[in-house]
Amino acid sequence: MSGDVPDKSRGEQIQQAEREAARQRILAQAEADRIPAEETDRAVPDRRWRRGQR
Repeated sequence: MSGDVPDKSRGEQIQQAEREAARQRILAQAEADRIPAEETDRAVPDRRWRRGQR
């Protein structure tokens, strides 16, 4: 039974590496899609929000 321990440990290491790689891809995509704060605090003209309320 002690022969199973290294295999399980190796499998867990592989899964952890895959999770970390996926995490890095998600973070990279999120950074690419991020809108800078400078662009989010600009005032929006009122007419844009009143569309369809006439």
